[in-house]
Amino acid sequence: MNAAMLRPIAPLAVALPLVLLLASTALAVTVPTVTFGVEEAQSPRQISTAIQVLMLITVLSLAPSILLMTTCFTRIIIVLGFIRQAMGTQNMPPTQILLGLALFLTFFIMSPTLSKINEQALQPYLAEQISQDVALQRGIAPLREFMLSQVREEELTLLAEITMKDEPVEAEDIPTTTLVPAFMLSELKRAFMMGFMIYIPFLVIDMIVASVLMSMGMMMLPPVIISMPFKLLLFVLVDGWSLVVGSLIKSFN
Repeated sequence: MNAAMLRPIAPLAVALPLVLLLASTALAVTVPTVTFGVEEAQSPRQISTAIQVLMLITVLSLAPSILLMTTCFTRIIIVLGFIRQAMGTQNMPPTQILLGLALFLTFFIMSPTLSKINEQALQPYLAEQISQDVALQRGIAPLREFMLSQVREEELTLLAEITMKDEPVEAEDIPTTTLVPAFMLSELKRAFMMGFMIYIPFLVIDMIVASVLMSMGMMMLPPVIISMPFKLLLFVLVDGWSLVVGSLIKSFN
């Protein structure tokens, strides 16, 4: 083998030991691992920390339910679902679109309450100005104020009579465990009332179309196929989405 043939192989012969050296050095570096286990606590502080972490994980897993129970999300998503069902458009708009619209409307309506929670509880707690217990008390106060402004007296009285022995004199005397289900019942009742009012014009169109088809002898033709374009046209002409969203927002004032 002559020198001309060995010339291209020379750089490879020099670089190969360097590559092997770097590889061995990289393999020698220890990589940290994360392990989870149950060990015996050495002090009460460790037990308290473990309980706090467990409670935090529980709260995070229940966060969607807390959002449903203590905000205006329930009323909004039920009304939007009634609209889709009344128009007979099957899965249009898709469920993801309705959930997204309901979620952003919830943030829009709850923004004053969320701002109070941030100013009165979250920011002082992050600045280490108040303790965790005080932050929780201050954080739940704006939510209770919102729920008390929307709850119906009938539902609140019903739940208070079942869960409380003494008749509450002030709103502060009502526990949160009683206020939340009463607020949920009120939201369900208002949402179904609004859904009934939404159904009426679409039901009238269905009845008119069915009567016309029967008078023409087209009894085998489903009225839904003919009435759905008219319902969509009516909904678009009256700017239905703006009316519904505006009515939902005004219903919380």
